[in-house]
Amino acid sequence: MTILNTFRSLDQDKRRNFSLLFSTNLLFWTSLTSLLPTLPIYIEDIGGTTTQIGLVMGSFAIGLIGSRTGLGYLADGYSRKSVVRIGMLVATLAPIGYLLVESVWPLMAIRTFHGVSLAAFTTGYSTLVIDLSPIKQRGQLIGYMNLGAPIGMAIGPAMGTFLKESQGYQSFFLTTAGIGFWGYLLVSQIREKPRHCDINVDSTISYVPPRNFKQLLSSPSILVPALILLLIGLVFGTLLAFLPLFLRETALGLSAGLFYTTVAIASFIMRLVSGQASDRYGRGLFITVSLVCYVISMGLLTQAHSARDLLLGAIFEGMGGGMLIPMMISLISDRSSPSERGRVYSVCMGGFDLGLAIAGPILGILGQMISYRFMFALSGSLASIAIILFMSQSNKSFKHSLRFALGQEKDLYSQ
Repeated sequence: MTILNTFRSLDQDKRRNFSLLFSTNLLFWTSLTSLLPTLPIYIEDIGGTTTQIGLVMGSFAIGLIGSRTGLGYLADGYSRKSVVRIGMLVATLAPIGYLLVESVWPLMAIRTFHGVSLAAFTTGYSTLVIDLSPIKQRGQLIGYMNLGAPIGMAIGPAMGTFLKESQGYQSFFLTTAGIGFWGYLLVSQIREKPRHCDINVDSTISYVPPRNFKQLLSSPSILVPALILLLIGLVFGTLLAFLPLFLRETALGLSAGLFYTTVAIASFIMRLVSGQASDRYGRGLFITVSLVCYVISMGLLTQAHSARDLLLGAIFEGMGGGMLIPMMISLISDRSSPSERGRVYSVCMGGFDLGLAIAGPILGILGQMISYRFMFALSGSLASIAIILFMSQSNKSFKHSLRFALGQEKDLYSQ
């Protein structure tokens, strides 16, 4: 009922835009996550080695990193909606590319191209949601509007696994492309005000000139979230590239599809409750808890010897992701003006992109010498470093950082 009451409090045009955005978000994540349990297996089936799997999966982030900057400027200077449309168009075309090639190196090029979809969609989508959200309900609405991601993640991997096993790769890739095209059609119905119009609902906020990328990277208020997302990007990149292979190797009775579905359910529940709570208690406490969940998840995967252990790891992974990304979006929106949100989002999420890019290739090479379990142990160490960084550097001094991270003080960088 809280969700319904929140949306009823908005005007009709905003409700329409939010409904279209949510539907598009659901379709995008269904299309994207359907590849998680299937693409690494596909690469292995066409003769790819562990190193090559890491290179192909990691090349996704090359497209992310290479396009974030330009897309951030495009979202700020021209249109958030156009950036979302670019994301959906690439999500439509990339699966067709996978279908047309059956060798590793062309797959790397297509996977790089596919990375542009995530950069474009998340940049345009998140900034549109922030623009449309009243400041006092920002965390709540960001949390609700990001529920499409875990729902899509619950549907996508299960759908991908089913189609691959029952119909083969051709039907799977064509279905994924069709879902992307459906989302592209929905995006065209969204109404966006011209960028020169004041889209912030609070007209008391004065115009603040946007900072350039050098100024953003030199600001601790933006740099620290970017570094934390870099570390968690390394964790997520490890899971993305090697979890399906780990599950196949260990044969503990849990499919990759079920693992990701469990992640999605836990993520959904946390996004449902954490957004509204963060508007009241602050973002810091929930970011800290999310990072702790990542550490616990990696520890469980490192020591997993049964399907139950894997499911617990999936639950904590979902809890961490369900809190961290919406909270980070809320945090950086609190710390930026409307005129620079696209590029601020690009800088911070660029850290996550870089983690994705590094994780697959580096750990793919290390995978020839170490076990998958040791990969997860390394990932847990990275998440622990992220906790230390956030608790000591997230605000203007160590004392303020610690109090903010524990939910005892407001964010001093908030505008």
